[in-house]
Amino acid sequence: MDNNFPFDLNDNGYEQPPIESKPKVNNSRVITIIVSVALSLVVGAASGFGAAFIGMNYFKEPTTQNESSSNTVSSSDNMGIVNISVDKTVESVIEAVAEKVRPSVVGIRTLSSYNSFFGSGEEATGEGSGIIYTNDGYIITNYHVIENAIGNSKSRIEVFLESDPNNGIEATIVGYNISYDLAVVKIKTSKKLNAIELSTSENLKVGQFVAAVGNPGGIEFMGSVTYGIISGLNRTVSDGSTNDAVPLIQTDAAINPGNSGGALVNTKGQLIGVNSSKIVSESYEGMGFAIPVDEVKEICNKIIDREYAPTPYIGITISERYDAATLKYLGYPAGAVVQNVVDGGPASDAGIKRGHIITEFNGIKITDYTVLTKAISECTPNEVITVVVYESGKYYSTSLTVGSNNQQ
Repeated sequence: MDNNFPFDLNDNGYEQPPIESKPKVNNSRVITIIVSVALSLVVGAASGFGAAFIGMNYFKEPTTQNESSSNTVSSSDNMGIVNISVDKTVESVIEAVAEKVRPSVVGIRTLSSYNSFFGSGEEATGEGSGIIYTNDGYIITNYHVIENAIGNSKSRIEVFLESDPNNGIEATIVGYNISYDLAVVKIKTSKKLNAIELSTSENLKVGQFVAAVGNPGGIEFMGSVTYGIISGLNRTVSDGSTNDAVPLIQTDAAINPGNSGGALVNTKGQLIGVNSSKIVSESYEGMGFAIPVDEVKEICNKIIDREYAPTPYIGITISERYDAATLKYLGYPAGAVVQNVVDGGPASDAGIKRGHIITEFNGIKITDYTVLTKAISECTPNEVITVVVYESGKYYSTSLTVGSNNQQ
């Protein structure tokens, strides 16, 4: 043990350190210290005043009509891309982003017909947001925003433009993808449409500033803008109705009911995600989620290219942690491990549960989760197939009717 250390760590005893005699105070040294401190305070005050002066000048608004701020966010003006410049009419980046993006975000309302003792009419069954994807009328939104209108002959969809929020334009459903909670609708109008500028998901970073544009609470609050940062990437959130394997962007920009289908954009006013869901609880605050733009582009382009063409859907999430080698090491047969099952989906109806290992699918031996993904893609909606699952040392066979991601 170090003799200079007062504690004996072996027996938890305490050894009092030796008491040293108090040194004499040198008066001249005290005077020197006092003078040094006084000088430091003077210098510090001067520095603080200088910093405040610089800060006031930095944040000072332009004094002349032609003068503009040096803080500029711009992009090339090719193909109608809007430049964002912070000047006397746009005092902050968020204001500039709002000015650019709001015309590209629409309100969406689903309406259902009814008959009653007092007569017939229409009532709103849901409201949300949408994003103008192309200038010729394709609009993207969340599947759950238009879900009530799907397959219902008594329902219709209206789209409200930012330039004319009081008059709805009837829209038709082009298609949707339940797994990704995405849908595409289309409108026909002589009015000018402002398609949103697209970014990419590749360079997103935690801490990056973002803005959310949409209609929290419905059409009444159309074009609302909130801002914040990217709080996390590759998040998964399950609400029991969609595929929770979709990697989401987490943000603290306020996202409320009605924001669904709206835009999450960067400081250039470019789309980086589609606002999709929010943890609603008194215990959570500032946790919104958006579907990354790369996934949005891939899914929506497929929907537009194959209008009304159904794609197979069975309603499960497969864990990618367990490949054949890992399962063998753990003492299980090769297959695909079911991570989650969508309530009311085809797999749920067939009795497939979380934790099951799918070892055979439609006559194909499943040696890995990638094999299952390919096997599902080769199915036809409404096709009845046989699925073999492993549970607790036993194999079970079940029939499954393949569903459709965008069946009308």
